[in-house]
Amino acid sequence: MRNIGFIGLGVMGEPMCRHLLNKMDGTSVLIADLNPAPLERLAALGASVQPNLQAVFGAADIVFLSLPSGVQVEQVVAESGWLSSPLMNGQSSRTLVDLGTTPVALTRKLAQSLADNNVDYMDAPVARTRQAAEQGTLAIMAGGPDSVFEQVAPLLRLFASDVMHCGGHGSGQVVKILNNMVLFQTVMGLSEALAVGEAAGVPGQKLFEALSNGSADSFALRNHGMKALLPGSFPEQAFSTQYANKDLDYALQLAEAGGFRLQGARTVQRLFASAIEQGFGDNYWPVIGKVVERDPD
Repeated sequence: MRNIGFIGLGVMGEPMCRHLLNKMDGTSVLIADLNPAPLERLAALGASVQPNLQAVFGAADIVFLSLPSGVQVEQVVAESGWLSSPLMNGQSSRTLVDLGTTPVALTRKLAQSLADNNVDYMDAPVARTRQAAEQGTLAIMAGGPDSVFEQVAPLLRLFASDVMHCGGHGSGQVVKILNNMVLFQTVMGLSEALAVGEAAGVPGQKLFEALSNGSADSFALRNHGMKALLPGSFPEQAFSTQYANKDLDYALQLAEAGGFRLQGARTVQRLFASAIEQGFGDNYWPVIGKVVERDPD
């Protein structure tokens, strides 16, 4: 197996990297992150901690990025050295895989810049929850050439149970961004239903159980609804309102580029803004339910 680099060991990145370490033999996994805690945990499993980004890129020929936004992805690519350094001895190619959610236009720009420097690129944003990352059951929507997908897919399947090739560069980001947009709007509807139902005298548990037996049943209801909205569980160190708002902004950018004005998505954007203003920016994003309760208008 080839040397693998992994940069970004946060809520999702650490468990994904752990699956690589636990399920691969004879492969060096080189890691870097600003937080020393996950570095120590993964080093105990055999990962090789590197002092900086350049050390990872200098020794690995496949590098995974799990970063908060496109801003960090663009910065890391610029600092990687891959855009100017020649291939190392014995390397047939180099491959960069973006596991985060990055704007489509930036993804395609980076793909072209990397291709001009003999670096393959795959956008492979992950979907589902932190629990899915821990269990290795994430969903991945991948974008890039067939040859790169065939190379990377076996590695992706070490931490994802569903890996789909969506098309060329940027198509994985398109699907992921729209997936999140639909999810956000679904949870907004569940939040509104919960607030109105309880105000009308129906306990939330009864309401959601009934919805789960009807045409309103969904993954969002059974997970974000029953596990977050009902118990009022909106922890920090999860997919925060700030991050969700960032993903929604990417969807609205994509819509604007296509000439669309999305009323539902803009309504969710206002809820996110209100939640952040009320101090819930670092909380798990279904906390928008609290905003619905406090401001039914």
